[in-house]
Amino acid sequence: MTEVASSVVHEVLGRRAEDVDQPIIDYIINVLADEDFDFGEDGDGVFEAIGELLVAAECVSDFSECRQVCGKLTEKFGKHGLVKPKPTVRSLATPFRMNEGMEEEAPKKKPEPVDGPLLSERDKMKLERKKRKEERQREAQYQMHLAEMEAAREGMPVVCVNHDTGGQAIRDIHMENFSVSVGGRDLIVDGSITLSFGRHYGLVGRNGTGKTTFLRHMALHAIDGIPSNCQILHVEQEVVGDDTTALQCVLNTDIERTQLLQEEAQLLAKQRELDFEDEDGNISGHLNGVTDKDAISQRLEQIYKRLEVIDADTAEARAASILAGLSFSPEMQKKATKTFSGGWRMRIALARALFIEPDLLLLDEPTNHLDLHAVLWLESYLMKWPKTFIVVSHAREFLNTVVTDIIHLQGQKLTAYKGNYDTFEKTRQEQIKNKQKAVEANERARSHMQAFIDKFRYNAKRASLVQSRIKALERMEHVDEIVNDPDYKFEFPTPDDRPGPPIISFSDASFGYSGGPILFKNLNFGIDLDSRIAMVGPNGIGKSTILKLIAGELQPTSGTVFRSAKVRIAVFNQHHVDGLDLSSNPLLYMMRCYPGVPEQKLRSHLGSFGVTGNLALQPMYTLSGGQKSRVAFAKITFKKPHIILLDEPSNHLDLDAVEALIQGLVLFQGGILMVSHDEHLISGSVEELWIVSEGKVNPFHGTFQDYKKMVQSSS
Repeated sequence: MTEVASSVVHEVLGRRAEDVDQPIIDYIINVLADEDFDFGEDGDGVFEAIGELLVAAECVSDFSECRQVCGKLTEKFGKHGLVKPKPTVRSLATPFRMNEGMEEEAPKKKPEPVDGPLLSERDKMKLERKKRKEERQREAQYQMHLAEMEAAREGMPVVCVNHDTGGQAIRDIHMENFSVSVGGRDLIVDGSITLSFGRHYGLVGRNGTGKTTFLRHMALHAIDGIPSNCQILHVEQEVVGDDTTALQCVLNTDIERTQLLQEEAQLLAKQRELDFEDEDGNISGHLNGVTDKDAISQRLEQIYKRLEVIDADTAEARAASILAGLSFSPEMQKKATKTFSGGWRMRIALARALFIEPDLLLLDEPTNHLDLHAVLWLESYLMKWPKTFIVVSHAREFLNTVVTDIIHLQGQKLTAYKGNYDTFEKTRQEQIKNKQKAVEANERARSHMQAFIDKFRYNAKRASLVQSRIKALERMEHVDEIVNDPDYKFEFPTPDDRPGPPIISFSDASFGYSGGPILFKNLNFGIDLDSRIAMVGPNGIGKSTILKLIAGELQPTSGTVFRSAKVRIAVFNQHHVDGLDLSSNPLLYMMRCYPGVPEQKLRSHLGSFGVTGNLALQPMYTLSGGQKSRVAFAKITFKKPHIILLDEPSNHLDLDAVEALIQGLVLFQGGILMVSHDEHLISGSVEELWIVSEGKVNPFHGTFQDYKKMVQSSS
């Protein structure tokens, strides 16, 4: 039957069928060859099923011709006996009662029982008022939280380039017996840590344990042991968007240089005014003019000496070099900060911090807004960093490259380890293994002694031995049980149905934003339910735009993007995380997104992404970035998608959560296309690499390591 359908389709469409992608032709043939397909009156059924596809694929010029072609297809299929005749319908002369002759009437459907007493209108209004009151309270608590955060940011000491070499230099920092809490919840209790000068620390721990809060407390000098003259800079907020250029925004952190240059410009202008007055022959003010000019010359000499001491001439070159390393072209460096997106303004904030060189630099997920080129540059820059820094990062390879020590935050305690992240993992596993052996040996010894005591407790001859065993048991130290973090899980739901190919197909698709240049030209690729693809390329090249074209959020300016009518697509990006209602809790948020779904089903789905128990009932403004990401994952996957599009999914997740994400993606029974520069995530979860460059999307024949080497060699 498929062979007949193929010959009919090619006969009707003629040479135009040869210009169409084969997957689209196969799809049309399979639809028409289906035994249960209803061709309809004069091809109406054919037009409804494949009409839009025929026009989009340029098999026909317009919908008028499309109707004619659908009619021809129906006629040809009819000649081959493939169109089922419609059953004859006969009108009855008189009405006919279906229950005539039946002894009893069908029982009426009983109303479903309602749990509890029926609510009166007054009670319903009371419940509604209570609900609105709770919402107002949640919103008020959220606004109070925002005010507290803003006050904390305003309380941050201003950090700028420090040229004062006098005074005692900051070396090691000893913080002992301190506690950190937020909102009445203890995050660190009786913590003690020493930061040795020149060491590079990676701060690791589960999402929600308090890593970012710990960094904020240090930046505020809220922990005893931090010297008052210690410059600490926490890179957390993007720079404010205004008319200042990116380069000047970095240079403005050198306040002394900026003030000296401003004073120099004012004095030079004053000097020119005096010279102009002298030329006019103003004899009466000649003596005063000479005095003023002498004072100006002396002050200018002092300014030039100080500018030389603080190395002001090289400041602009150093700032430009840092911005260039973070992928700012010379043209971009001259643009106003207000023209940049939030991600690029975060890069400017990072550039300012690197330019300042504080005594203690605190970096919270610095690679989140960087492409691979910028990450590799930052790695090499931080490896040569002369002072102390602490970095929180989800990128295993980044930590392995830049840190010399690991600080582990677990169970409200801080523990320091020498070496990079891989060394920390091995050391910790060895410690856990040894502790497990100690626990088991302790339990065996205790059990052996207790068994002897129980057996001979009432034996007079062995009373002394029993007493010695009891004392020995009391003296024996109790080895604490090993406390492990609970296993994370990311369980992506398996779709109940499996649409046939083609799923998503690009045919000569081009795209450019209105009024701008063409970003992509003649894209040709397909995605199916077995696809495991990672897209890589520089930031700003258009990777997120391609995801929007695939999802249908954008339409091509020419060519076609075909999406199967039955396919369900889920998209994860930073906007989904930012779009969460932070005044609500995860369960309430899911109930609003999917009204009518039983609460237990929503709880279960949240649980499949590790949002369980009390965490599902906590206000979302109290959750960490990684916990919010897991709520966003739960929201987008509830409808059981066939294809998942991921834009930097590992941002904000902790290292254990990234491992769980990899396992979840490996087990997912659908297609995956991700945009990421996380080497560990890509290597563990995808099979293909696509490079986006110069308006094209091309497969890369090699591993991520090979791509990384290619980027390094080209920089």
